Amino acid sequence: MDIPRIFNITESAHRIHNPITPEKLATLGAALRLEAGSRVLDLGSGSGEMLCTWARDHGIVGTGIDLSQLFTEQAKRRAAELGVADQVSFIHGDAAGHVSDQKVDVAACLGATWIGGGVAGTIELLARSLRPGGIILVGEPYWRQLPPTEEFAKGCLAGSIADFLMLPKLLASFGRLGYDVVEMVLADQDGWDRYEAAKWLTMRRWLEANPGDELEEEVRAQLSSEPERYAAYTREYLGWGVFALMPRAR
Repeated sequence: MDIPRIFNITESAHRIHNPITPEKLATLGAALRLEAGSRVLDLGSGSGEMLCTWARDHGIVGTGIDLSQLFTEQAKRRAAELGVADQVSFIHGDAAGHVSDQKVDVAACLGATWIGGGVAGTIELLARSLRPGGIILVGEPYWRQLPPTEEFAKGCLAGSIADFLMLPKLLASFGRLGYDVVEMVLADQDGWDRYEAAKWLTMRRWLEANPGDELEEEVRAQLSSEPERYAAYTREYLGWGVFALMPRAR
């Protein structure tokens, strides 16, 4: 049970597996007004940077679950490095369908809404772990500007233009699901650069260290094509943000 190996290779040096900087992650934690002892669940927790830094900075406790064994081990090492291993735990497993045994103050899924079959299903899944008055966090792409053609959307690694919404429509969609949007922190192009461009040096170093590997050709092809593709498409058209939601009173 693991993610495709190519992602473990290209993002092996990442602490954050989304286009959000450490500074923006800190802004998000402060914006949520987290209190010491707040319980956080993170589905698709990657290398654990959100839980670990929030445990250090705000005194939260929490659990992260991720399908990548490599990222899970990196999260455990990060917790030990920051001295918060007694506050946060990380589980190598499939976050799809996971419901916490204990209700949490914050239930999060940043950039992995496929675990619930999309945004609506992921919000429904997260709500099952949430205490009354708690906050759901969803990280999701949106169009910064609408791609002029379907080919431009595919250049952003989307299946089609219909895969994502413009930001106003994305925010409105949360309301239709019965949630108030109570905060948001949006990635900027620098955040995208740090997420995407950081892969390129990782790939180059991996190629130097792993001649003859079965994925050598695939990694070489990505390193050759990704800078131009990213600059032409993703950087110009695709946004990404974390949206804080609270259920509306029924």
